[in-house]
Amino acid sequence: MKRICVYCGSRSGKRPEYTLAAHLLAKELALHGIGLVYGGAHIGVMGQLADAVLAQNGEVIGVIPQNLVDKEVAHYGLTDLKIVGSMHERKALMADLADGFIALPGGLGTLEELFEILTWAQLGLHRKPCGLLNIDGYYDGLVSFLDHAVDEQFVKPVDRSMLLIEKHPKQLLDAFSTYRAPSVEQWLGREAT
Repeated sequence: MKRICVYCGSRSGKRPEYTLAAHLLAKELALHGIGLVYGGAHIGVMGQLADAVLAQNGEVIGVIPQNLVDKEVAHYGLTDLKIVGSMHERKALMADLADGFIALPGGLGTLEELFEILTWAQLGLHRKPCGLLNIDGYYDGLVSFLDHAVDEQFVKPVDRSMLLIEKHPKQLLDAFSTYRAPSVEQWLGREAT
């Protein structure tokens, strides 16, 4: 793996454990020689993660739409800052640049990005690992809901298995290194998404 895309909050959240997790993930990425792709902002958990990877002399590629640059949230100290025209372009470019995807604690945008990339895996558009860093139980309710969706037969067990869940960055990166995507039928081409 050359780069991992990390989805995370543009806010820092209520507890210091969330930013601590960003720093721990940065250290693990550096130890594995893996670069970071993220949303390009200098604020919240996003900014903490980018700064922590940079402090480890790691590669950081930010992808941010022009309207967020205009709001002065762009991080200009990155290895590379790519400015795009829309959120859709942002997500597509981040997916193209990354070899895997991790969600740290975050809000609606984090969830939307995670579920879009997980849906792309379900549809056979990529075979890259997707993971949740469940810091201090932040995602317990979501994991429970996904298991409920399987029980109610709205999500297939094979599709549920595509989301790797760990509590520590090292464990998640170890799971990524052995991940083999299940064989799924490709429903449509990427251009149709």
